[in-house]
Amino acid sequence: MRPETFIDAFARADGPPPRALWAFFGWALRGALPVLGAAFAISAIAGTAEVFTALLLGAVIDAALASGPERFLAENGAMLAAVAGFFLIVRPIAFGLSSAANSIVVGPNISPLVLSRLNRWTLGQPVSFFDDDFAGRIAQKQMQTARAITDVVTEVINVIAFALASVVGSVLLMTTIDGRVAAALALWLVAYFGLIRWFLPRIRRASAARAGARATVSGQVVDAVSNIKTVKLFALADHEDRAALDAMARYRVKSLDFGRLAAWFRFSLMALAGVLPVLLVGAVLALWANGAASPGDIVATGAIAIRIAQMTGWVSFTLMGMYSSIGEVENGIETLTPPYALTDAPGAVPLQGAGAVRFDHVTFTYGRGTGGVQDIDLAVAAGEKLGLVGASGRGNRPWCRSCCGSTMSRRAVCWSTARMCGRSPRTACAGRSRWSRRKPRCSTARRGPTSFMGAPTRPRPTWSKRPATPMPTASSRGCAISTAAPAMTRIWASAACGCRAASGSASRWPGRS
Repeated sequence: MRPETFIDAFARADGPPPRALWAFFGWALRGALPVLGAAFAISAIAGTAEVFTALLLGAVIDAALASGPERFLAENGAMLAAVAGFFLIVRPIAFGLSSAANSIVVGPNISPLVLSRLNRWTLGQPVSFFDDDFAGRIAQKQMQTARAITDVVTEVINVIAFALASVVGSVLLMTTIDGRVAAALALWLVAYFGLIRWFLPRIRRASAARAGARATVSGQVVDAVSNIKTVKLFALADHEDRAALDAMARYRVKSLDFGRLAAWFRFSLMALAGVLPVLLVGAVLALWANGAASPGDIVATGAIAIRIAQMTGWVSFTLMGMYSSIGEVENGIETLTPPYALTDAPGAVPLQGAGAVRFDHVTFTYGRGTGGVQDIDLAVAAGEKLGLVGASGRGNRPWCRSCCGSTMSRRAVCWSTARMCGRSPRTACAGRSRWSRRKPRCSTARRGPTSFMGAPTRPRPTWSKRPATPMPTASSRGCAISTAAPAMTRIWASAACGCRAASGSASRWPGRS
């Protein structure tokens, strides 16, 4: 089993995503937690090894002063061999394993694991979810949430585990020198964590606001480009430019708010980090002057103090990035995890085989009391082909959506294959029906559909190459109809071409064009 396969990068999640932060992390990372725990332990071992470097250095200094240059090698050969083995073998292996765990096992697998779960959940949302937001913004939220969770996990393993092990080991080492030195280090740690406690929640909120503004910019730009035909058709380039500039201006303001907090945070931590070497080395020098500490203790304390001071900047920068990422995750939770507004009925079972479709007094009005379709009562036999003709906005689309399960009828149900579609999984009806959308121009009545929807594994319809047989309720400029649809096919025709069919009316043809 190769290390990169320790985590199943595309495992399915259990249930819907929670809307609480840490519960959401558990949902996103479920199945990978044992491996993440092992990686955390390896990183902690590497941090502990870093403390041993200072301990060994102090021991070598004390041995050199005690033995003198003439007898040093003869009396301390075994100790020197052990120190060399630690630096040449043990320490490189510990750091190599820690790096491999983060770079091979964790990083490349956590990102697709989280992104696949978010994408799978988002694809199950009803059409109204996508109608109410920018497509680019939704995509941006998925990407930034998956990236942010990956950053948090890798930094917790790579930095937090290492730093915690180093700090705990340093406190224990200080106790072997003098308890008062360990107490001084503990007091400094209290001040350090107090500073972090004050700054990081504010950084987290500023980061969430910045992430939301950045996603809005992405959504504005992507959707303008995606709908460029409409933008060009109505000469809306100036309007889109102003909207994008407004979004960018808000993003700039949020970025400045975040930047000011980050600058003060780094300055405060660096000032606090400068106190530590002065405090610890000064305390050990005072002990040495009174004969209570050895020169080796001074060297070990100085090495630890400088190491922790240097690590403070590294850890603080990492913590700031982690809290920024947590803010982005919170922003993504707000957008991506609302419960499904259109759900399967309790005890829903899959449809079996092919069969007829029955619209049993179906009503869908987009949440209003008027418009849409009202009280549709229609039966479509198995294999029968149905064409819907009507002006835009007269209810053609709700017919198709009510059968395919992408909208929920306000009253009554759609029946299929001797089962009620409302009592089967939402994707069951959609996966067994096929429908095409066609907006013919007056000069292109024989062209194929501009878009085809339905199960991708089913064959596409064959379109007639001669003028279509006029529909009973339409003008002579009718629309071509599929001749090879084993399931139900629906055609939308634009009334702008002169089709004078009744709005939302249905017409039937035999199996020919």
